Amino acid sequence: MINDLSPLWISLKTAFIATIVTLFIGIAAARWMLGYSGKGKGLIEGILISPLVLPPTVVGLLLLLLFGKNGPIGQILLSLGITIIFSWPATVIAATVVAFPLMYKTALGAFEQIDPNLISAARTLGASEWRVFWRITLPLALPGIVAGTILTFTRALGEFGATLMLAGNIPAQTQTIPLAIYFAVEAGDMNLALIWVLVILSICLSVLTAVNYWLENRKSGIGKKKNYQYQILQSQFHQHNSQLFVNIEKQLSDFSLSVAFNLAGETLGVLGASGAGKSMMLRCIAGLSTPTRGQIILNGRVLFDSTREINLPSHQRRVGFLFQNYALFPHMTVAENIAFGLPKLSKLEITQRVRQQLTLVQLQELENRYPHELSGGQQQRVALARALAIKPEILLLDEPFSALDTYLRSQLEKQLIETLSDYRGVTLFVTHNLEEAYRICQNLLVLSEGKAAAYGGKEEIFEHPRTFTVAQLTGCKNFSRADVCQIHFDKEGIREVEALDWGCTLRVIEPIPQTLAYVGIRAHHFTFPEDDNKENTFLCWVVQTSETPHRMTLYLKLHAPPVNAKDYHLQAEVFKEKWAVLKDTPLPWYIGLDPLRLFLMEG
Repeated sequence: MINDLSPLWISLKTAFIATIVTLFIGIAAARWMLGYSGKGKGLIEGILISPLVLPPTVVGLLLLLLFGKNGPIGQILLSLGITIIFSWPATVIAATVVAFPLMYKTALGAFEQIDPNLISAARTLGASEWRVFWRITLPLALPGIVAGTILTFTRALGEFGATLMLAGNIPAQTQTIPLAIYFAVEAGDMNLALIWVLVILSICLSVLTAVNYWLENRKSGIGKKKNYQYQILQSQFHQHNSQLFVNIEKQLSDFSLSVAFNLAGETLGVLGASGAGKSMMLRCIAGLSTPTRGQIILNGRVLFDSTREINLPSHQRRVGFLFQNYALFPHMTVAENIAFGLPKLSKLEITQRVRQQLTLVQLQELENRYPHELSGGQQQRVALARALAIKPEILLLDEPFSALDTYLRSQLEKQLIETLSDYRGVTLFVTHNLEEAYRICQNLLVLSEGKAAAYGGKEEIFEHPRTFTVAQLTGCKNFSRADVCQIHFDKEGIREVEALDWGCTLRVIEPIPQTLAYVGIRAHHFTFPEDDNKENTFLCWVVQTSETPHRMTLYLKLHAPPVNAKDYHLQAEVFKEKWAVLKDTPLPWYIGLDPLRLFLMEG
């Protein structure tokens, strides 16, 4: 039987206080290290987790050297009349230091698992860093933090070596359960030692079971609907004319992003290959990344100016950001997601704004659902409603349809066009889908390795690309080198160029640039006349075909039959109705390159 229960109370009290202290310090250290990118990060990390890998007696000796009478901390405390070693506070210090790495690493891991876009989304919705932490980071990391707290508690409860070195084994003062077990065995009282083992084992298993039960209930309960009642109120969506000036540079790993444009109340499509700097440009405008130099001015407000050292944080920029993966907060309902950026409004105004946005995206019946209960299209509409709810002065759309199937893309594209028709601010729409950009946007910015390869009206850029790069990025598949030395005017003064790769001379309409390098034509701009009476008409042979649900791609060889499957000059696209007529026509055919459709490009 146990005659003295003091080890139990000392252990519980020590473990509880050590856990509380470690919880706050561990979370603070994890949050700091998450954003730290300075020198010596590896060394700092090693110091923080060293108590996890060092023998407890070594940790205890180091603590003794620090808190002892001759130690730096011990001397300071001694001057204040405080003695730490061989006292109950020493057990707390020992347990805190040894258990700290578990809390720190678990919290850091939980923070690192959070999608960075969720944090970015919260910032663009106007949330301060403190609010982002309390409303987004901490709730999403909570299961990991709870798990770390329990591990910390059980580790503190079982601490032995460091405690013995720093606090000693003083009955009723510093003797914890592990010490009581050890000295009971030393005294040959195995029954007492076994009882203490069962006590500490029961405590640990009870705590672990309770936490696992809580986690399971939380996981199953997150999908339960909250009973929110929203009153339907009518109000006009705030419309404003917006103007954006951007002239920035940012050094990236492979190239330098350098863009400049000026927009007023319109939708700008941003095209470019993957890694061209499209998303980074949006992040700089939103304040999620900082340019190396330049200016960003929105409606007369300077968001960023490197020379004047102005760099407004994201939550002050009034920017609506629709992320590629939508970045909906998984622990919040649809209504809570939309209302997140409206903390300064009254409950009535928040109710009104949420209901208004739900109606706008036709999701009135889904206000109490969680993101995981929605389809991809519904998530996209909620993310758009959330971005618009804060009445942003600019709307940034980062490939919002990339994760959707073809049918859903078409439906949501129509809805987006309708929504943007009522939005009077500037919209930047990043996409790699050419047809999508053409349907939604009035103007285009084409990026190539961080530089603006083209900027202007969509018709001009698609019909008359000025460079080979722009033609490629806007979907042209047919190019031929054109030698400047081969340019001449015929007897009638008609412009002609020599298409070196196609082996033909072509009449052209548009002015010939001084640094002509290529001639090109889009795949759907070919004609198939019955004879060669029209200009730029040549014999051709079909080398191979490629089929899609509605079109055929024809790979064509000019002037002579092909030698092999790779021996072709041009790619032509025709609807299947046209193909049904062409396919039975004996080869060779005639193909026409309309002078109005040819474009001349610089290199």
